[in-house]
Amino acid sequence: MSIQNPTIMVVEDETLLLQAITKKIKLSNMDVLSCSSGQQAIDYLNNLDELPDAVWLDYYLKDMNGLAFMQKLKANPKWENIPVLVVSNSASPDKVNTMLGLGAKKYILKAEYRLDEIIKMIKDFISNEGTSKEQ
Repeated sequence: MSIQNPTIMVVEDETLLLQAITKKIKLSNMDVLSCSSGQQAIDYLNNLDELPDAVWLDYYLKDMNGLAFMQKLKANPKWENIPVLVVSNSASPDKVNTMLGLGAKKYILKAEYRLDEIIKMIKDFISNEGTSKEQ
């Protein structure tokens, strides 16, 4: 059973990139929560009735890095199972392993993928999550 119009939270502090990602996701029949800072994303999560189906997380944010964001996410039992896709301009093995260790589903370099490919990855996570959840 697939989720109808899943919601993706995009945490990206480059305004033009955030707008481009938001537009592409909407064209893919998904809803978007656009956040230009880690704190804005945390505030949204605190106030949302329904959590997003996945998070697109830029590693380098002006107010906190991806590591700090993931730690906040994992510290809250309500948020800890939201699939997170980390999208960054750089990836050292340590950084990638740390983020994956904190529960990120995937860590990818922006330069290696087109927006369409990243959006497809997110859709795949959501459909896989939907089929593997048993409660």
